[in-house]
Amino acid sequence: MSGRAYVTPQDVKTVGPDVLRHRILLSYEAEAQDLTSDDVVQEVFNTVDVP
Repeated sequence: MSGRAYVTPQDVKTVGPDVLRHRILLSYEAEAQDLTSDDVVQEVFNTVDVP
C-alpha cells in the first residue's frame, strides 16, 4: 500500500471494513441493538491489540 512492500496495522484498519462487512452475519440480538456489520468490525479492531 502506498508504494510499500508491506502493510501496517493501520492499512488493515483502513481497508478492513470494506473487505469484512459482507462476511459478518448479525445475530438477532445485534439487530435488536441496531448494530451494523461495520459496528462489529470496528469493535473487533478496537479490541484486538496490534502486535
